[in-house]
Order: sequence, then structure tokens, then C-alpha cells
Amino acid sequence: MSQSSTRFCKRCLVEEISAEHYKHIQSYIAKIDDELKVTDITYQKRLDTCKECKHLHEGLCRACGCYVELRAVMKRNRCPYSKWLAVSDQDEADLALSA
Repeated sequence: MSQSSTRFCKRCLVEEISAEHYKHIQSYIAKIDDELKVTDITYQKRLDTCKECKHLHEGLCRACGCYVELRAVMKRNRCPYSKWLAVSDQDEADLALSA
């Protein structure tokens, strides 16, 4: 029996796995009202945290089954393992002032 040479990307985001799928995710994110989304700084910090998590597998969080790029963009969402929390508008304003 031959072994497949296909490797699975653990701890990768969809952006790093499939340009086509990432394009669909970005299209979906673009349709979300801006007041519901976190700042770009918060979004990147969340994604960086997810990339270090052992529960990330091929762009999906194994705790909740979501695409982390979608979960991380929303203010009201939080990590199922509390590695990052939901944020308020004030939290985002404070972050923008400190940047």
C-alpha cells in the first residue's frame, strides 16, 4: 500500500491554504457592517494567536468548527479557549488611541 505525499497544514489559516476559499471568506467579511468588526490591529492579533494554537487545523478551530478568519473579525466573538475575548467599541477606541 503506498502512502500519499499530501501534507495537511496544521496551524495554517485559509489564506495560506487556498486562495479561492480565502477569496470567498474575504467577500463575506466585506459584507459585514464595519461597526460589527474589530480593527485591523485586533483582527491580526487574534489571527496571530490562533496560528499558535494547537486547536487550529487547516483554517478551522477544532473547538467550535469555525473558520478562524470569520470568527476573529467580529467584535462580539471570543475564542472558545479564552485566548482572546469579545471587545466593546470602547476597547477598540482605546486600542486605536494607544497605537
